[in-house]
Amino acid sequence: MRQPAHLATALLVGIAGASAVLLGAFGAHALRGVLDARTVELWHTAVEYHAWHALALALAVALGRGRGARVARAAFAAGIVLFSGSLYALALGAPRWVGIITPFGGLAFVVGWLALGWALRPRHE
Repeated sequence: MRQPAHLATALLVGIAGASAVLLGAFGAHALRGVLDARTVELWHTAVEYHAWHALALALAVALGRGRGARVARAAFAAGIVLFSGSLYALALGAPRWVGIITPFGGLAFVVGWLALGWALRPRHE
């Protein structure tokens, strides 16, 4: 039987992936004509990073319980919220100061990739 914490992280993966698809469709259809060229680019970048890191989050969940996998999961989730979330907000007209948040999300993505690499390292038995 799966543990509740693992179920929660598996659910997080589903939410991350589904929300990337939904937000991509929302931007392409509902926001057509609303966003200008600059904000369409922001939206596209947010969706692209969101989707790729939802996949990375899935890999980190599949790796299980090790410290590297735990750090990767947390970092990828934080990166999606901070990086993509701030870009979505900016595209929708949030104040420019919201852009201060974006690099912290990018840093979380970097930490996530380093932790994922650590989690994937060969272990000698």
